[in-house]
This record gives sequence, C-alpha cells and structure tokens, in this order.
Amino acid sequence: MFLRLADQYRSLVNDLVVSLQALAHCLRKQGRAATCYVCGDEQSPHGASFVADLGETHVVRFLVSTFGISWVESRDGHELVKLEGADAIQELHRVASMLQADASAAAAESGTRIAADRALRAPRG
Repeated sequence: MFLRLADQYRSLVNDLVVSLQALAHCLRKQGRAATCYVCGDEQSPHGASFVADLGETHVVRFLVSTFGISWVESRDGHELVKLEGADAIQELHRVASMLQADASAAAAESGTRIAADRALRAPRG
C-alpha cells in the first residue's frame, strides 16, 4: 500500500509540474511576469518552483516537490499567506481561475474595441 501511495504522490507532483509550466507560459503570453523552474529532468521531474507577479508588488510562489507542496503570497516583500498541501493547491486553483477570468474579460473588451473601431472606419453609404 505504501509503495502505491508513494507512486501516486510522484504522479501528483508530475501533474502539478506540467500544470505550473503551462500556467507560467499563459501568464507570460498575457504580459505578466511568471517563471517556472523544474527540478530534475523533463521525463521525471522531482519538483518545480513557480513564481508570478500579479501586479502592484503582489507576488505568489508555489513550490512542489516530492518533499511537499507550499504556497507563499507576499506584497511589498512581506509574506501575507503561507499554505501547504491541499490548501496550497486550492489557492493555486483560485488564483489561476481569477487570472483566467481576467484574461477572458480583457479579450472580450479588446474584441469590443476592435469591432467599434471597424464600425467607425466602415464606409458610410
């Protein structure tokens, strides 16, 4: 049983590493500062360090490894929140969802502006 649990935890770590890499990539495409450094090799990562700047000196750091999982949120260099385990994963999900909603709203606003610009430039007749 314990070996099975250890394998499941390693699988969880691998899934989180891949998700963190994708999140960092998406945030960079949105123009936000985000990094994800992987420990170990691509085929079998042992962990990752994810850091994202959410603006206004608001920074989050998510660490995942075979030793544990933690979330640290800080503002102006002062630690505000530190969570571990399942709570850290839930907070990562909450922030990722919030950032996704912000990106969707920005894309919709941009689309509305583009449509309005086109309407203004359209020949009248």
